[in-house]
Amino acid sequence: MNFNWPDTLNLFAKLTPRRVWNGTKVLSSFYLTRLFNKPIQWGLPLSISFEPTTSCNLRCPECPSGLRAFTRPTGMLQNNFFKQTIDELAPDLLYLIFYFQGEPYLNPDFLEMVKYAASKKIYTATSTNAHYLNDENAKRTIESGLDRLIISIDGTTQDVYEQYRIGGKLEKVLEGARNVVKWKKELKSQTPFIFFQFLVVKPNEHQIEDVKRLAKEIGVDEVRFKTAQIYDYENGNPLIPTIDKYSRYTPQADGTYTIKNKLANHCWKLWHACVITWDGLVVPCCFDKDATHRLGDLKGQSFKTIWNSEAYVEFRKAITRSRKEIDICANCSEGTKVWEE
Repeated sequence: MNFNWPDTLNLFAKLTPRRVWNGTKVLSSFYLTRLFNKPIQWGLPLSISFEPTTSCNLRCPECPSGLRAFTRPTGMLQNNFFKQTIDELAPDLLYLIFYFQGEPYLNPDFLEMVKYAASKKIYTATSTNAHYLNDENAKRTIESGLDRLIISIDGTTQDVYEQYRIGGKLEKVLEGARNVVKWKKELKSQTPFIFFQFLVVKPNEHQIEDVKRLAKEIGVDEVRFKTAQIYDYENGNPLIPTIDKYSRYTPQADGTYTIKNKLANHCWKLWHACVITWDGLVVPCCFDKDATHRLGDLKGQSFKTIWNSEAYVEFRKAITRSRKEIDICANCSEGTKVWEE
């Protein structure tokens, strides 16, 4: 992974003595857990993923939102609930990720929520398919104080792009990226740090060098390549890349595939981060896309109560016993990520 120093320094600028102390407690408890193989949890999350909505305009084939395959309800995060939760978490929270499932810009209050979090000196990031980054929204994005903008671009020609981003228009993505770059310059803003995220699958792997050139032409800050999560991978899948470094899966002698990650019985995410769904459910990580492991509900409990609850303790115990037996861990990319500029 390559560091962009202005972005890294911007993140460090959000640190306060309380946040540093909280991070020290969280990190210490994680390593003590690994040492004694017994879950110890000190402090509160350093990072939260907050879901603006489950709605999406695209139909990507490996995404529950795109497939319209959720068993949980679809809805929008409400501004008042968001503010209430952030008020509780802000003193200890360093990093706020404004996505989980869905397209954030479909929530009409999204940029107001970004602005509120930014006013609390929290580092804010979001991921978008960029179809709603018209000129007005691009300007409002810069003005919101958003620190990081991830633009998903999984092809450099329409015929390749639409093989994964079904229903999408590449020209809208490029227009949106240009709008944000333009307003960032016009408003003389250092933020957001803008990068193209290229999800490498077999249909687009031949365009890896092309997307680097395209990013340079438009003026985004960086290109990052991400391995694709594929649900039905065991017997092969037309989306699995042929370039090994960009695949989470490796072929076996019998023609089947296995995941590269060996799933050690520990997970940093369970100690420093979690996900809050649009309707207030607290789930352990971003791989629990349908919120099947519901560790608490913020509509009836404080976050601190949930974070230290028996349900959370039991889930952390399960991780230390046998992580491979936890369904959402089966396709985890930790240890197989590829970030490359």
